[in-house]
Amino acid sequence: MSRFVYTAEKNDGEVYKGTAEAKDRFELYGVVRREGGKIISVNEQSGSKWSITYWNTKLTTIKEYDKILMARNLGAMISAGLSLSRSLAVLERQTKNPRLGATISEIASDVRRGETLHGAMAKFPRIFSNLFIAMLRAGEEGGDLPASLQVTSDQMERMFDLKKKIKGAMIYPCIILVAIFGIGIVMMIVVVPTLGSTFSEMGASLPSSTQFVINLSNFLVQYTVLALGMIVGVVVGLYLALRTRIGQRGVDFVLLHLPGISPLVKEVNAARTARTMASLLTSGVDVITALDITHEVVQNSYFQAIIAAAKTGVAQGQPLSTEFARNEKMYPPFVGEMMAVGEETGQTAEMLKRLALFYEVEVDRKTKDMSTIIEPFLMLFIGAAVGFFAVAMITPIYSLSSNNF
Repeated sequence: MSRFVYTAEKNDGEVYKGTAEAKDRFELYGVVRREGGKIISVNEQSGSKWSITYWNTKLTTIKEYDKILMARNLGAMISAGLSLSRSLAVLERQTKNPRLGATISEIASDVRRGETLHGAMAKFPRIFSNLFIAMLRAGEEGGDLPASLQVTSDQMERMFDLKKKIKGAMIYPCIILVAIFGIGIVMMIVVVPTLGSTFSEMGASLPSSTQFVINLSNFLVQYTVLALGMIVGVVVGLYLALRTRIGQRGVDFVLLHLPGISPLVKEVNAARTARTMASLLTSGVDVITALDITHEVVQNSYFQAIIAAAKTGVAQGQPLSTEFARNEKMYPPFVGEMMAVGEETGQTAEMLKRLALFYEVEVDRKTKDMSTIIEPFLMLFIGAAVGFFAVAMITPIYSLSSNNF
């Protein structure tokens, strides 16, 4: 497949530019002719693996907000009367992300050949989630793609804002911990060796805590490269361990039992579940498929187990709310109650929207107070570390002072 940049003229005289992938120029001419255009000029782009453009496209990451804007703008252009292929061509020219631009170009080429939009996007599972694809499929099959794109962009933006608030709340404690770790390393390498030499020259009797600190300091000074390697190894080992099913399960368990953090975790997962289900059901996706996709969106394994059980129950004829009402220790009771009301009134999607909005507001409020929740634990940790170091270093000094008197 080659990539072409072309200028074409529509039947009404309007001139426009576009890019497309085709086997050759003959196929390109046929594709543009089918969409009601006539090519005026065409240039083939170089696809060399040694070109800067090629590597820029391969190495650039696509941010979540880029996909949100893509869905929103695509829906707006289709609503304004532009054809799908024309809208994709405009999006390709507008985007500043080279990888997203190349992806849209491939999608547009598939659409021009008769492929559905969701089918073309499904070829890029690392870029577009199953949630994204399912909602577009429902929109295309239901004949209301613009509305589906609007719901998709709203859902993605809500989830994006939720993640951003949680990450923002964690910045403060992370900065404090990194600063404490850095100061501790500097103390071990610069201050402790000097005190250790002084104690050795004066023949002081060192308690076990002081000896431990001095031995650790000597190791860091004498085997700095080895120490750095061990630290990197521990970090990489933890990272790999947390990516395993057992490691992830352990993290999920800890988060669900941490004082002050556990209620926030439950409300975050309740918001994700309700928002995802509401968006899918509103777009016309069936309940079984909606639960299947929600299972992937909700990443905590304990909540995933409940959603999987709910899927099995619904397939057997149980109400959607049954499994959520049974697990009030995980999902707040309000979730099961609102789902039941929605099922009784035939407004499940609307009730889920209200439920999602309620918990999103709660999470927003609690994340703003996150520093207040975490601060006491940080103070305890910092106080314990500083206290241990102070006692370890001051005890020999007091011992020497007592001996001199």
